[in-house]
Amino acid sequence: MTQATWRDSPPRPLPGPQGPRAWLRVVRRIVPAVLVLMIGVILLLPLRGIERLIFGLRRPWTGPHVQIVCRLVLICLGIRWSRRGQPMRGPGAIVANHSSWLDILVMNAAMPVFFVSKSEVASWPGINILTRVTNTHFVIRDPRLARQQAGEFAARIRAGHRLLFFPEGTSSDGLRVLPFKATLFQGFLADDLPRDLAIQPMTAIYRAPEGEDPRFYGWWADMDLGSHLLNVLAVRRQGSVVVCLHDSIPVVDESRKSLSAKAEEIVRRGHHDKIGLSTSSCC
Repeated sequence: MTQATWRDSPPRPLPGPQGPRAWLRVVRRIVPAVLVLMIGVILLLPLRGIERLIFGLRRPWTGPHVQIVCRLVLICLGIRWSRRGQPMRGPGAIVANHSSWLDILVMNAAMPVFFVSKSEVASWPGINILTRVTNTHFVIRDPRLARQQAGEFAARIRAGHRLLFFPEGTSSDGLRVLPFKATLFQGFLADDLPRDLAIQPMTAIYRAPEGEDPRFYGWWADMDLGSHLLNVLAVRRQGSVVVCLHDSIPVVDESRKSLSAKAEEIVRRGHHDKIGLSTSSCC
């Protein structure tokens, strides 16, 4: 759920495509990626309609469908991807670090999730398509609506949705994990949520293409989305990303502050342990 923009590191230069070969790489990557997204959406709409008739709020088909689409888009972009650990079982939610617009693809590729984001994102060109396709849950930052939105979270969690939150409140340059905001975790303590609810921490670690700025995939401050996208598409050889799914934290007998502290420590440790991207497990 992105809030205040992180500005502690000055945005890096975005030179964009340099020369005909770079533009050819852009076309070679963006065309199949867009085609995969278009076909994915075309197949998704009737599938979701059937789901609603049979399962109501549950998404047993479209969740895995979006996961497959996101994996295919990453292949089209040339970004190598891997996962460590296993998705949680039982009712729960996901909390993760936030580095880039690519998180939408990367984290959906790891497991079927439904992002929670501020309502403004729904109007961002390009990103709004990804959020709609992935059935993002938009929230309005208004204390008067807190109870209503908590009820909406509870309904989706009871329906088996894996809601994914960004407790940092903003994206960073990808080289760090920002402090978690404990306020977010209050929503996991509602009385009408399942007693066996758990929170699964997730860490995403990006490795820049060889010879590029280590912050290559990070998207923060006032960086222009279009320029960032072109810069990613134009690079000669892409980097990679590892997604670590850590052991879940049972919510019972926890406070919002203790949940926040435990989740942050796990995500931060996973990021620190894997920042060199060795082949050892980070989970």
